[in-house]
Amino acid sequence: MRIANLSGRLVLIVDGLAVDVEKASGGRFTADPQAVYERWEEFRHWAAQARLPQGSPFEPARLGAPVPAPRQIVAAGLNYRDHAAESGLAVPDTMPPVFTKFATSITGPVTEVSLPPGGHTDWEIELVLVIGSRAHRVTAETAWDHVAGLTVGQDISERITQLEGPAPQFSLGKSFPGFAPIGPWLVTPDALDDPDDLGLRCTVNGEEVQKSRTSDLIFSVPELVARLSSVVPLLPGDVIFTGTPAGVGLGRTPQRWLAPGDELVSTIEGIGELRQRFVAQA
Repeated sequence: MRIANLSGRLVLIVDGLAVDVEKASGGRFTADPQAVYERWEEFRHWAAQARLPQGSPFEPARLGAPVPAPRQIVAAGLNYRDHAAESGLAVPDTMPPVFTKFATSITGPVTEVSLPPGGHTDWEIELVLVIGSRAHRVTAETAWDHVAGLTVGQDISERITQLEGPAPQFSLGKSFPGFAPIGPWLVTPDALDDPDDLGLRCTVNGEEVQKSRTSDLIFSVPELVARLSSVVPLLPGDVIFTGTPAGVGLGRTPQRWLAPGDELVSTIEGIGELRQRFVAQA
């Protein structure tokens, strides 16, 4: 199953066409894309049994974030060994470094992003998971039961803000407007051949800058859910960025930053792509 946010309305994506959920369910479910996660199991059962009407074509630019207003956004750092190495940092052994991205940074899959003036703005493709049922102190063996689905994310990062000062400001440096595009839709794990092994690819102006597989995660999706939930109750509709592989601009020699006119394309196998165009801040 694939669900999306089309112009602010919850839709199912069926054979590439959009089916409006509120209309198809006769009002049983609202049009609010965020509200569906509070009734996730009921919604999944309905979607599996419903006789859906013919969908409508749509433009990708009309898609918003499939999770537009999460209560919590959790992001894992250094969750690929090659990224830890290019960062010059040790591989975590019990828990990855954790930070948040503020909710106002969330956008949909096809966007224009303003570059902070004087900054060093960087790319980080990530698999993003969304919680479907409350998870607190769950085991890795049961963690997938609490995951609504997976989507593509970019943890866009302004490195000067992130790293300057007496202590790093990870959350601020990663939360400028438009710095958390996710989408194009949410894909349930059962729609993927192997949700633990998906290919990731990121390009800047057509040049490949990142390529990896989620099977290379140090802490897999279920392990990450288990370890995070051992401390923080994870709530329906919460968003978790799982970490980025090597190839970011910060780790290159010479270092490389996004510039006005650049196009960033982020793709995950079996899910879809994000497409960001960068402009100078007006």
